[in-house]
Amino acid sequence: MALPRKLKNLNLFNDGNSYLGVSRSCTLPPLARKMESYRGGGMGGPVKVDLGLSDDGLQFEWTLGGLDLTVLRQFGTTRADGVLLRFAGSYQQDDTGEVMAVEIVVRGRHEEINLGDAEAGEDTEVSIVTTCSYYKLIVNGNTEIEIDLLNMVEIVNGVDLMAEHRRAIGL
Repeated sequence: MALPRKLKNLNLFNDGNSYLGVSRSCTLPPLARKMESYRGGGMGGPVKVDLGLSDDGLQFEWTLGGLDLTVLRQFGTTRADGVLLRFAGSYQQDDTGEVMAVEIVVRGRHEEINLGDAEAGEDTEVSIVTTCSYYKLIVNGNTEIEIDLLNMVEIVNGVDLMAEHRRAIGL
């Protein structure tokens, strides 16, 4: 019997600035693919054809306690990869005590900044939705997944799934 690896602690960095003690929560970008059913002659049923990443894109949602000027000053950046965020998580398996370092690095820009409810004497927080053009998942120092939408790169377990496509179109 084994116990699952659970997130025990986290930190969030925005352009290298630590949000230790300020970061409240993060919704890490879901990885999703766009699939289309295809059933041709002689097939007993449909097969899902992989058309690449989902049209929903990569979104990183995160919440900070209080007001943060850095985030506000980044709003409206004109570059699709203008903001660099890094999630650092410490996952532990309680049956073995093993600690796993998980990092997610994204680049993008803020789609939404919600300053939340303003009530004197009450807790305040800011929630941010950052739409991402770049994503990298690193586990214990090893890059597991890297997606660079602007440069047509999609690496999973060391294999660049887009290499042949780039070559086919002369890139």
